[in-house]
This record gives sequence, C-alpha cells and structure tokens, in this order.
Amino acid sequence: MTARPYDLNVSSVYRTLASRAPDVLVPRWIFLRALGLIFFSAFYSLARQVLGLIGERGILPVGTYLQEVSGALHGLSRFWYAPSIFWVRSEDSVLMAAVGLGIVCSLLLTGNIWPRAMIALCTMLFLSFVATLQDFSSYQSDGMLLEAGLISIWFAPRGLRPGLGAHDPPSRFSLFMLRWEWFRIYFESGLVKLMSGDVHWRDFTAMDEYYQNGPLPAWPGWYVQHLPHWFHAGTVALTLAVELLVVWAVFMPRRFRLACFPIVTALQIGIIATANYAFLNYLVLMLGFLLLDDRAVEWIVTRVRSRRARSATAVPPPHATLRPELVRIGAVARARSPARVLSETFVLGWIFYATLWAFLAPGSVGVLGAPERVLEPFRVANAYGLFATMTEQRYEIEFQGSNDGGRTWIAYPFRYKPQDPMERPGIYAPYQPRFEWNLWFASLEPWQASQWVVAAQARLVTGSEEVIALFRSDPFKGHPPAMVRTVRWQYWFTSAEAKRTTGAWWTREFLGEFAGVVSRDPEGRVTFTPPAGE
Repeated sequence: MTARPYDLNVSSVYRTLASRAPDVLVPRWIFLRALGLIFFSAFYSLARQVLGLIGERGILPVGTYLQEVSGALHGLSRFWYAPSIFWVRSEDSVLMAAVGLGIVCSLLLTGNIWPRAMIALCTMLFLSFVATLQDFSSYQSDGMLLEAGLISIWFAPRGLRPGLGAHDPPSRFSLFMLRWEWFRIYFESGLVKLMSGDVHWRDFTAMDEYYQNGPLPAWPGWYVQHLPHWFHAGTVALTLAVELLVVWAVFMPRRFRLACFPIVTALQIGIIATANYAFLNYLVLMLGFLLLDDRAVEWIVTRVRSRRARSATAVPPPHATLRPELVRIGAVARARSPARVLSETFVLGWIFYATLWAFLAPGSVGVLGAPERVLEPFRVANAYGLFATMTEQRYEIEFQGSNDGGRTWIAYPFRYKPQDPMERPGIYAPYQPRFEWNLWFASLEPWQASQWVVAAQARLVTGSEEVIALFRSDPFKGHPPAMVRTVRWQYWFTSAEAKRTTGAWWTREFLGEFAGVVSRDPEGRVTFTPPAGE
C-alpha cells in the first residue's frame, strides 16, 4: 500500500532529520572562513585586554569572582552558573595560554584545517572568557558568536582538510538554525524598536544623532550625521522595513532569498563603515551569505570575472564552471550515522525551542521555560534586540590623576574613545575594546551601577601595569598618582563650519565628578571618597 504524502512514521521523520543541503557548499565554506576570522578578532582583542580586565591585578579578578560564586553556590551548580575552564586554574599565565590557544584554533579554522574540532575549541574557550568577564561580557554580540559557534559544530564538514566538504554536506537542520539566528537578530531588533515606545523610532528621528551618540563612533559617521534630515528619516524607514519585513524572505522560495541578500548586505556594510560595533555586524553580514546557494555564488563570480575581463561573451550557465567536487556531490556524500543525526537533532532542537520561548515568554519561571533557563549561562539561546531606545546625549567618563592634593589633574589618555576634541574618531572594528565600550554604558547611569569604575581607579592609584596598559600611555611614567578621580563630559560632533575653521571633530562640556576620588596615603592605604553631596 502506498503511503499518503502526509503519513508520519519513524523512518520518514528520520529521513527528514537526516536530510542534507548539498547546494550550499560554497556559502558554507565562505561563512566558516569568516567565522574563523571573527573568532580571531575576539581572541586577539582579549590578548591585549584580558589581564587588565580579569587578571590577578586586573579590575575584576577572575579568581576572586569564582571564589564568590563557589561561596554562593555549591556542588555542580557553580559550574553551571559560570561554565569556564578557569575553575581549574585562573592565573595570568593560564588566561594568556587560553587566549593563545584560541588564536591558534581560530587561524586553523580560517585555514580550513579540522574545522569541526576548531569550532568546538573556539566556542569552548570563548565561553570560558564570557562566563568570567563579568561586567565586561554583557553584550549581545557575545551571545550571537557563541550561538553561531555551537550550531556550526554540526554545520561544518568532517575531516582534517575537508575542502568544500562535498563528502559531508551540511544538514538542513543546522542550515536552518543559522538562518534562524540571522532572522531573530533582525526581526527581534525591529520588534523591540516599536514595543519600547521610543518616540524617536515613531517620528523618524532615531538616526539624526545616532552617529555621534553610539558607543564608539567612526570618522565617516561625522560626515553622515551632517546629511539632511530626509536622509536620516529614510534610513529609519529602511531599517524598520528590513528588520520587520524583508528578512521574512529567509523562509520563502529561493528567488526571494537571493533578492534579500543584496539589501541586507548593503545595510550591514553601511553600519560597518560608519560605526564601531566590534564583530557584531561582521557576524550578521556573514550569516547573510547563507541566504545564497552554490549556483548564486557561481553566478556572482562569473559576472565579476566577465566584467574584469571586459568580455562581451555570454555568461556561462552556473553549472558550466562549477568545480567537479560540486557536480559530483551526490556520488561522494557519505551517510551520517544515526547517533550523529540524533545528537544533532537533540541539541539543535533544544536550542530552537529555547530561542523560541525566549522570544515568546522571556524570563518565564514555569516548566515550559525550563529548557531556556538551563541554557542561559551558556549564552546560546538568546533573545536579541538592538537599539530598542536611542541615546539622546553622548557622555564620556575620564580618569584623571593628581599628585598635589587635587589642585592639578592629569588625564589618562584612551586608545579608542573620544577624548581629545582634535583627534579624528578611528575605525577599528571588529576589534572590541571592552574596557572603553563599558565606559560608554557606565556614563549613562549613576556611578553606583558601575562599581567596577571605582575598582579601576583603585588599580591605577596602586600602579597596576595591567590596568594602565588598557590606556594609550601612562601619563605618570610608572609612578602612580596619590589620587585618581573620574569625571564626566558631554560630547557633540562639531558643526561643518567649526570643523573647517578649527579642525576639531568634537566639542565638549565638563559636567563634574562621576564616581568620586580614590586616594593612597603614604602607608599605602587606599580609601574612596564618593562625589560631593553623596
């Protein structure tokens, strides 16, 4: 008896779960090479900062943090709360060894050497840092990379040097899950813009001062901000249209996905060119390549080559120039074991349910929300929402030291943040300066919400070389000041006329103390004096 099309049985369900996507080998290859570079940027950023952030003489030492977690939680629950290899050892040498191993693994992944193992190691090592960076890891981008890394363990091909991986095409489930992450980043960001009630998104003024007020501006943003309001209103409309409507193309037939690709790619390139959001937009950009298939990539490559050669000959059909490895895909693909299919289905199915629940009922305490809560410390099942509300002012916190009782204050120069009004904002993404990034968030709230700022002052007044290295230079030349305070400034981009006449990129106004003064007496005792009036 012939089964009806909608009959469900164990074998048909298994065939669906085991089905592959043999037509995305090139997009997969591109995405995984990019994933390696993104992991490299994350570990390279940590190499230059981690000791100052969580080292033994850092702002928030990881050893102290894990001791506090161990005191509050008992048994295995402490390892679940802070899933990190640094439970074993947490000395500075161990932190740097972990960073070094992460850099090596990310470069091997970029070189397509044992990609599945390298993704697993990169994800595990990065999770170990994210779980212990404390205040310096509260970014959505960290969760995006961890989620993409975990899913890519099943998305990547087997083997030491797999090439395009024709012998092991990706499963359709893993491809769907990466596209699902890409979709959620966009769509949930669009929803929170409307649900937040922020008037700037409703009256189309959200982008008018966006380029100056973001965490770490880039110099092209100065020029874009001076464009007329109609341009900024248009970018608001485009952003909402893409996030709420265009991205649904991922679930539509092929021609809609292909039409969506250039739109979202142009949007991400525009964001990357005008602001510094670390690796976030690079990851979203490269996830978008999974909208393509091998035929689309081949068509693009052929067109580019034809234009370069300025040839008038017709563009060959897609399969005419496909590598033999792609043409023979059906003949060389190996069957996957049932254990691999079931394990992949279990893990990715769990993530899918948890991400769906995080979107529909975030913070739920019921039984149905348990799968999401279990995964919460691992940051792989996240609800996203970028720029729900727009920042209306730009504040900057500055560290200053004094050796004459507070009569003269000398500023510690930052590497990346706006500080000197004459200095042009830089472009350094995907590098992520976590210390300076966090200072932007701290500037928007009372100092009590960012106690780590006071801890940083204490490290400066005691001469921590690791914390001083977070700055561009040491203005006290190895002799720590007796007093360190933090002050707050408000910054604005200069007008076009002011820049022409003075050359300044910024204008600023002093607002007063931020978190008070940390002092060191001749005996080495350190005291903290809150701001006046508190």
